[in-house]
Amino acid sequence: MENKLLIDVALLLFSGILFGRLAKFIKLPNVTGYLIAGLLLGPSILGFIPAEMVNNFNIISDIALGFIAFSIGSEFNLNYYKKVGIAPVIIAIAESSGAIILVIGVLILLKFDLKLSIMLGAIAAATAPAQTIMVINQYKSKGSLTSMLLSVVAIDDATALIGFGIATTIVNLISSHTDTNLILSVLSPFYEIFISFILGAVAGLVMKLFFRWFKKSSNRLCIIVSFILFTYWIATVLHGSPLLACMALGAVLVNTFSDIENIMTISDSFNPPIYMIFFVISGAGFDISALKGIGLIGLLYVVMRIVGKWFGAWLGGRITKQDKKICKYLGPTLMPQAGVALGLVAVAGSLVPDYAPQIRVIILCSTFIYSIIGPIAAKIALVKSGEIVL
Repeated sequence: MENKLLIDVALLLFSGILFGRLAKFIKLPNVTGYLIAGLLLGPSILGFIPAEMVNNFNIISDIALGFIAFSIGSEFNLNYYKKVGIAPVIIAIAESSGAIILVIGVLILLKFDLKLSIMLGAIAAATAPAQTIMVINQYKSKGSLTSMLLSVVAIDDATALIGFGIATTIVNLISSHTDTNLILSVLSPFYEIFISFILGAVAGLVMKLFFRWFKKSSNRLCIIVSFILFTYWIATVLHGSPLLACMALGAVLVNTFSDIENIMTISDSFNPPIYMIFFVISGAGFDISALKGIGLIGLLYVVMRIVGKWFGAWLGGRITKQDKKICKYLGPTLMPQAGVALGLVAVAGSLVPDYAPQIRVIILCSTFIYSIIGPIAAKIALVKSGEIVL
């Protein structure tokens, strides 16, 4: 078993390196190559990566998402927000609302079930930052659009959870559930956000103390890894959002610890193999045969969510009087969806059990589609905005 695990890790890393280089050769982001490597080698096509192996590597996904969230949180410098004000919050609300309203509106207009339409619309709000962050890191993107993007995707999880909470309340009303369930539906997302922020903030302050005592890079790397993993775990145990908690950890640290650049350099040195395995496994976990079950409603979901995010980001940018390039190019960078969205699938399925299998197939298929085209769209947008120089 141990020898099998060793060769599995070696296979994942080698295939990621190879396909990442092939993707770069045809001018695609490395992360697209990692995903394609997983798809080709996974159980859906060649079978070199079996389904059992995909399931066994779930812990890697949690570690990778924890580090990605921590990295995003480290961009939450209060000096930046003093300069731009509440613009990122308004834009995040606008792009999340745009996706929700357009998906729900079109599905209802075409006479799909009301509760199913509301649940899919609520899930549409969530944006996964992982693929976009990989593009930013690979090409060292810098500028006002990149800064705004990092801020918006960090806030996006909170707006998505609140939107989903409102949607579940409406579905409960339609289904005539008890008042207790309605109250819990309303309060649940606010509790999730609150407990996640508190956990991350406390962990960040304690982490800062450890950094004062330990100066060596090797010791600090151990502290970073342990605190991110602990924060992710405790947030899960207390029914918070692990991603929001790890973001709060990074946000508190960047605003209270002066040597944050050194900490992020150490953190970034640990990330590459974890991220590579995460994305290869993500590609392998997709069942390509599920695409045939996505149907018209799935296609509408994929398209309307993109249009809603794009329009909402443009509108939010105009309202807050942002640069032209932010209004024009922020939307295409917000395509990817995973993490929070996949977590909401189970809740949505419990509220509309008759449609649970359909919701799962739609979100899984759309997640894979967004994972492939999202990094490409993000790269094109960042190049056209002048923030990636090839």
